[in-house]
Amino acid sequence: MQKLLLLGDEAIAQGALDAGLSGIYAYPGTPSTEITEFVQKSKFARENNIHCQWSSNEKTAMETALGMSYAGKRAMVCMKHVGLNVAADPFINSAITGANGGLIVVAADDPSMHSSQNEQDSRFFGKFALIPILEPSNQQEAYDMVHYGFDLSEKYLVPVLMRITTRMAHSRAGVVTREVRNQNEMHLPSDLQQFVLLPSIARKRYKKLLNNQPRFIEASENSPFNTYFDGSDKSMGLIVCGLAQNYLRENYPEGEIPHPVLKIGQYPLPRKLIEKMADVCDEILVIEDGYPLIEELIKGYLGRGLKVKGRLDGTIPREGELNPNIVAVALGLEDTCGLPVPDLMVSRPPSLCAGCPHIDSYNALQETLDILPEGRVFSDIGCYTLGALKPYEAINSCVDMGASITMAKGAADAGMIPSAAVIGDSTFTHSGMTGLLDAVHEKSPITVLILDNATTAMTGGQESHAAGRLEDICKGLGVEEEHVRVLRPLRKYHEENVRIIKEELAYHGVSVIIPRRECIVTIDKRMREKFKKKKA
Repeated sequence: MQKLLLLGDEAIAQGALDAGLSGIYAYPGTPSTEITEFVQKSKFARENNIHCQWSSNEKTAMETALGMSYAGKRAMVCMKHVGLNVAADPFINSAITGANGGLIVVAADDPSMHSSQNEQDSRFFGKFALIPILEPSNQQEAYDMVHYGFDLSEKYLVPVLMRITTRMAHSRAGVVTREVRNQNEMHLPSDLQQFVLLPSIARKRYKKLLNNQPRFIEASENSPFNTYFDGSDKSMGLIVCGLAQNYLRENYPEGEIPHPVLKIGQYPLPRKLIEKMADVCDEILVIEDGYPLIEELIKGYLGRGLKVKGRLDGTIPREGELNPNIVAVALGLEDTCGLPVPDLMVSRPPSLCAGCPHIDSYNALQETLDILPEGRVFSDIGCYTLGALKPYEAINSCVDMGASITMAKGAADAGMIPSAAVIGDSTFTHSGMTGLLDAVHEKSPITVLILDNATTAMTGGQESHAAGRLEDICKGLGVEEEHVRVLRPLRKYHEENVRIIKEELAYHGVSVIIPRRECIVTIDKRMREKFKKKKA
């Protein structure tokens, strides 16, 4: 055992390695990316043949992890909250198939949308799936919960969801590790029809899941992560979950919280502990980071007219992440927010890196406006989404991974011809290929620009599954070879690039243009590593 200074993401990864992990599956997505990267950099993982390659998307990651669980090994699948939307089909069904080897799904939520399209709360997915949920309040708990979660998964043969938030993922604290557990031996499920969700079997599996709900609640009642702390002032009881516990304690630096506190780290909610608080307190304040899940549930649980405050009644703002000051105001303590930021402090908006290949791609695209009127470029999620901002203002949408191609097709179906889509190489292999197949099937008059910078740049430069394959993929999906064009996005080729884009926009069918140049950041990173090796 040793004590390590770890990010929350790293604590989860270290916990998995020490708990007998055999495989981790993920697609990069902030704030979850560092979990998988930590395992990829681990000498222990290499020596013990722990699988840690990136998956094409979150759905394939979830399904592959389920396959490893089927084989009796312990598996973890990691994603950001919107990635859970992509993985929702296998995730929900995995609750019915159940697990064989321990299976933990880590969803990293992003309250305040620091790098995301929405603020959704993954706990609702866990509740929807009817599986146990774990939510750590600090890095040590994150580490310990992985061990506990794998044991819980194997005890009830069910996947376990671990929900964290951005602040937990990206803050550091000391973590005391445990003795390393050996990996499971491979073994098949005792019931070889367990994973066969034909309706006749699925109905039995679903009934088994429902029958397990009282056991899940009992596990929460006795969980070391659900703790009741008494207090002298019963005018209000406090229910806190995850990092909210730390924000609460920051408002009482002497350590003495006058009100009863129920700390929640495991779901389903421990009903007996909630009833215990309701029996002695005049009202309850729920402090949770995310949606008002607990607040809604306990109003239904109690049914006794007890006042429950939180995000629903405005005591805590409905949107945005928690912080100690929000909690202080909710408790009636001093508002320490401070003065507003003066106007002289100008915020610096994000921008494409100097030398980014996307700059030349957008400059060429903008030159085609005589053929492509404004408002007809549908984009996707990646660094290139910054093309929506000045000075480019070149794109008109960013909805979800892969939506650029399908939205361009839908607009063309509506008569908006020509329509164009802009998507990155990694996003294309994540979820753009099926949209292109739809367009090919219907011979839709759209032009797709796949900006190939040879990496998954926005999340730190992970390897792209598209590397060296894009032309073959597009041709394999049915795009005519003469309408798969590769550009060199450099200023000296600007006129040539504009001409090619115009030619393909004028074509009444599916065309794909691939502007290809390596990301400037990964070039720098690669050269630095090469220099280090040379010096060594």
